[in-house]
Amino acid sequence: MTDPGRARQTLLSGICGPADFGLPGRRYGRPSVDDPAAKPDFEPLWRDVQTQLRASLPPSTFQLWIEPIQVAGGRAGVLYLSAPDNVRAWSERRYSGLIRAALVAVGSEFSDVRFAVPPDPSSVEPGASLDLNSNYTFERFVIGEGNRVAHAAALAVAEAPSEAYNPLFLHGPPGLGKTHLLVAIANYLASSAPGLGIRYTTAERFTNEFVAALRAEGAEEFKRRYRDLDVLLVDDVQFLEGKRRTEDEFFHTFNALYEGGSQLVLSADRIPSELESLESRLRDRFEWGLTVAVEPPNLATRLTVLRRLAREAGLNPEGDVLTELARRIDANMRQLHGALTRLVAHASLTARPLGPDLLDSVLPRGRAGRATSTPVEEIQQQVASAFGISRAELVGSTRAATPLRARQVAIYLTREMTDLSLPQIGRLYGGRDHSTVLNSIRRIEARFSEDEELASRVHHLREAIHSDAERSD
Repeated sequence: MTDPGRARQTLLSGICGPADFGLPGRRYGRPSVDDPAAKPDFEPLWRDVQTQLRASLPPSTFQLWIEPIQVAGGRAGVLYLSAPDNVRAWSERRYSGLIRAALVAVGSEFSDVRFAVPPDPSSVEPGASLDLNSNYTFERFVIGEGNRVAHAAALAVAEAPSEAYNPLFLHGPPGLGKTHLLVAIANYLASSAPGLGIRYTTAERFTNEFVAALRAEGAEEFKRRYRDLDVLLVDDVQFLEGKRRTEDEFFHTFNALYEGGSQLVLSADRIPSELESLESRLRDRFEWGLTVAVEPPNLATRLTVLRRLAREAGLNPEGDVLTELARRIDANMRQLHGALTRLVAHASLTARPLGPDLLDSVLPRGRAGRATSTPVEEIQQQVASAFGISRAELVGSTRAATPLRARQVAIYLTREMTDLSLPQIGRLYGGRDHSTVLNSIRRIEARFSEDEELASRVHHLREAIHSDAERSD
């Protein structure tokens, strides 16, 4: 049987081929003085980083998860890395934090790392939104009864932008694949029609950029950035509700693009008519084209997803454990993916086979699907109590160490145990934006590999929240 410890990292699989460009650092990556045209060399930097990591990790861990990583390039303070399929996802989730710390330790100007192909500075302007997830393609989208029409419409738009459906408006609860389809359109067009001006963004990012432009008196540059496009894809447009100046700007952006023949693709958690706080003129325009629902996956679709994930990870589950898992997790793809990841992690940590007994231990019958209904207030109260602080401190603005760590843990558990989007979670934690929420989640994930006490505390909190949910039913 395949060792789940070696297979678990590919559950979020994806590979980025190496790129051969980058910006030189203060100490690393400068072209050779003998050949000014030579491309920057990042290998000395990466060797120094590996030396730092080798000293802080067990030899087997370093050999499995760090040694196969290669430098893909560097730009604007970000060091881009690539790794094989069976290494990339786990290394990115568990060791990105350690790699960042090692970069600081060796004096590099790079302060962040990403496992991706770096953007081409000649074609991507600063702040552009084509930092796309390479896993989100049409080929990797699992088609089922609930998303068949949405997939067909998205593919039609990708093959013939502005000629099929304009605008295309996808709606449905979080975790069903709307973002996957929007990014798949962008990835398809970036590959098949590289000359097009394409921008994928979220309504929250659009808002933040607009506010920043107003403060910097750069509204004209903002307009140029969003109106000189062939294709604009905007996720979670419900985030525009209640932001009158941003709504007004988006209205004029929509009009300029539509009248200029550009393609618009939008997504939200509701149909346009239910976005009651949004200006009626925007709701009206959202319905000009094709509106398509993305519905929860049926059992056959969920099982297809699990089988693909297991196959890509090299897993060999016993019996009908995948079928049973698909029955127990019926909320959305995100929770289905998370449940399998949790199952594989437990198999690795306890050296148990991926069988029915492990499934019953990790995701008991009647409990697995309850994550969707776990109240955020319950998560917040449990975490606040465990860290010895009040709930007000947990969601407040203090940056003191204990409340800050407790807040990160609570946000992490909220993301895992509910189907709320990042912006929705942010609003429940003091009005924080989605990037802050995502940063909190990543920080907790990065610390799991180096902080056993934190990992244990999160595990016990998860069990306590599940137990309370059972008692309340």
